[in-house]
Amino acid sequence: MDATQGLGFGHFLSQSDAVGKTLLVLLLAMSIASWVLMALKGLAQARRRRRGAAFLELFWNASTLDQVRHELQTHGAHDPFSHLAAHALHAQGHHARHGATRLADAGSASDFITRTLRKVLDEETLRMERGLTLLATVGATAPFVGLFGTVWGVYHALVAIGMSGAGTLDKVAGPVGEALIMTGLGLAVAIPAVVAYNAFTRANRVLAAQLDSFAFELHSFLTLGEAPGAATAHAQGAAGKVQALRPAAA
Repeated sequence: MDATQGLGFGHFLSQSDAVGKTLLVLLLAMSIASWVLMALKGLAQARRRRRGAAFLELFWNASTLDQVRHELQTHGAHDPFSHLAAHALHAQGHHARHGATRLADAGSASDFITRTLRKVLDEETLRMERGLTLLATVGATAPFVGLFGTVWGVYHALVAIGMSGAGTLDKVAGPVGEALIMTGLGLAVAIPAVVAYNAFTRANRVLAAQLDSFAFELHSFLTLGEAPGAATAHAQGAAGKVQALRPAAA
């Protein structure tokens, strides 16, 4: 009992060599980086969701696209949906004023708006995925870093026991058990990173699908002046379900 009273994390840390302490510092840095990133991305995601919902409410309640354009010019674009709408409206106005004077503007107005929407969607996808590589790396490597620390600690513990000549269970179990602390730390660092990575990936996938749907609707408004299927809905007497939106003046 007296031989094991001093065992624990403090004793393990005091007995660790440069390699063990380096691995411990690495795990600590990985944990801090992942938690900071999780906090920042969580706040950004909540802010993006709130601002996106506010813009979509404004967009679908607007009477004309000119009203949407004025709102964007006044308050700016601060979420993926308003960013998409701002670039699409700018593309429509640019093509109406200048036509296909460059290779980048080649094609009809519909083609030019389509290319603009695809470019913005790609930019938003890259922005949403920023930082996820760090979480994936931490989740994949932290357990192995901890396992390496355990193997290193077990090795030194067994060498010390062999040199002392005391091979009883109480002399072996304590140092080996201390070495398992590194495995536990590695798992403690990796599990939150993996959970956060999966949560952020799913949220990004849902948002990307919503952006694709909004881009399709937006393209129809800018090129046709009404939502897809609006003419059919009006013909069937369902005008209350799908409301046409007048395009902005060229």
